[in-house]
Amino acid sequence: MDQNTFMQRAIALALENVHSGGGPFGALIVKDGQILAEAGNCVTVMNDPTAHAEMTAIREACKKLGNFHLADCELYSSCEPCPMCLGAIYWARPARVYFASTAADAAKAGFDDSFIYREIQRPHLHRKIPMIQMMREESLAAFRAWERKLDKISY
Repeated sequence: MDQNTFMQRAIALALENVHSGGGPFGALIVKDGQILAEAGNCVTVMNDPTAHAEMTAIREACKKLGNFHLADCELYSSCEPCPMCLGAIYWARPARVYFASTAADAAKAGFDDSFIYREIQRPHLHRKIPMIQMMREESLAAFRAWERKLDKISY
């Protein structure tokens, strides 16, 4: 299979997903030329705001690999990843990401993530959902314990 075939599958997943009640997004993870995981957007079906196609495919692929990194894998998405998925992609560290439609295309269809990028840049207390820091000193105990841990698995 080649890159076009994988992207065609991601787009087909998005279309299938719309017809089965999900959102218009599809994604798959490929390793060594084989599809390791694939998913459609299941946010409304599962009542889970994190059930984007990329997130679900990443979870499934990591489970199959028994690893939280997707080294030597490629992610194919029917649309440019949103900020949440982009964060997960960077944590999973695939070799590369291919996408079809753009964030602007998604915005035209009612999936506008540009406000999230703006919110990230705003001071915590001035965000649409205020972010209030508290008990910082107490919380640092977990980081100190992590730093002392001899058998930690870095990620």
